[in-house]
Amino acid sequence: MNLNQIQNVYFIGIGGIGMSALARYFKYIGKQVSGYDKTPSILTNELIESGIDIHFEDNINLIPSDYYVENTLVIFTPAVPKSHAEWNYFSERQYVIKKRAEVLGIITKDTFCFAVAGTHGKTTTSSILGHILYESGADVTAFVGGIVENYNSNLIGNGKTVTVVEADEFDRSFLHLHPDIACVTSMDADHLDIYGTSEAIEASFVEFADKVENKNNLFITKELPLDGVQCAINEEAVYKAFNIRIENASYVFDVQTPTETMKDLRFGLPGKHNLMNGLMAIAMAKTFGTPTDSIAKAIGSFNGIRRRFSYQIKTDQLVYIDDYAHHPTEINAVHQAVRELYPGRKVLAVFQPHLFSRTKDFADGFAESLSAFDEVFLMDIYPARELPMEGVTSEWLLGKMTNSNKRIVAKEELLALIKSSDAPIIVTIGAGDIGEMVPSIKKMLNETI
Repeated sequence: MNLNQIQNVYFIGIGGIGMSALARYFKYIGKQVSGYDKTPSILTNELIESGIDIHFEDNINLIPSDYYVENTLVIFTPAVPKSHAEWNYFSERQYVIKKRAEVLGIITKDTFCFAVAGTHGKTTTSSILGHILYESGADVTAFVGGIVENYNSNLIGNGKTVTVVEADEFDRSFLHLHPDIACVTSMDADHLDIYGTSEAIEASFVEFADKVENKNNLFITKELPLDGVQCAINEEAVYKAFNIRIENASYVFDVQTPTETMKDLRFGLPGKHNLMNGLMAIAMAKTFGTPTDSIAKAIGSFNGIRRRFSYQIKTDQLVYIDDYAHHPTEINAVHQAVRELYPGRKVLAVFQPHLFSRTKDFADGFAESLSAFDEVFLMDIYPARELPMEGVTSEWLLGKMTNSNKRIVAKEELLALIKSSDAPIIVTIGAGDIGEMVPSIKKMLNETI
């Protein structure tokens, strides 16, 4: 498929974080872009402001008439149901229809491709890497699954020869990519609705890793059963972060590489998991040939990602943090970072579970990770692409938690209950529409300070 021959690009599910990055990319290179999404959001508002036409009703009459031509590419998200009228319209007329991952594979095939894989850490690692490469002057475009604060976008750069992409394991999407340098940050069980077993997930990651021909260009953590270059924190490895301390709420650390020791790197993202993400990005950039001083400067200037331990309020009296975490391992990472930064202070966690299947598969893990907080507000499960499962409810999950200071909270009562809490540290957690509530929570809390 030749993208140069495509005039129009139509997205079914344009508001997704990965889809919207592609929409920005095609708009930037001069294609006509429009699309459908189920509901308005902060992301769709930003796309509309950039000149992209979006509607929110599944109605073929709302598809712009100039898209009824052969040189139109249709990109859809796997979350779209087979009953979707617009999807069926294009499918029945034999338009070129591709999944997002397939299109990324086409875009990156003729570039030098960095691919960041892992059940956790993809967005942060790829964002840091994209920032390092862009700041160093590389001819790069990075497609990331979050809004990077430095750019207020999920697209970094406009290069034509180097790409950075998240290698998403969902639906085995990452097998469409052609990585030259890659990393695997983690291989926890997830997406069991797709894979069935953790062994099937591991086999898929092995297949992805095998796509990297030079194993010196594949970076892994020490515990992963893959053949690659090991990275570690305070342990012996080819790339090792050590001499770690906290100064002015930032990490300062050294990195041992195969050729040198990088001294006194400064990094503002909290949590040991983010330190590992940063180390992976450093290792990949170093292997690419990025100068040490450019890496050090970029690591120090990286401001983080919207909804990844994102400070909304940060005062001596009150701290409000928002995070996208939706797996027990990710919630544990948020808890570790909060306790490291604010020892001895009461922490309220507001959690919205994401997907019935994920809640069912990891209920015990969710219960354990949430119970570590001092106070927990548990919202209803956000269904996304799924129908309800009998017996899988937030009430059922609440019953598994050992924390005595816990309760179910409806969306309409959330603001008042947060306001009445005496916790000086508040964290909202989840991958559903809780992110849309963050501005109103922030506004309410600011009025109480």
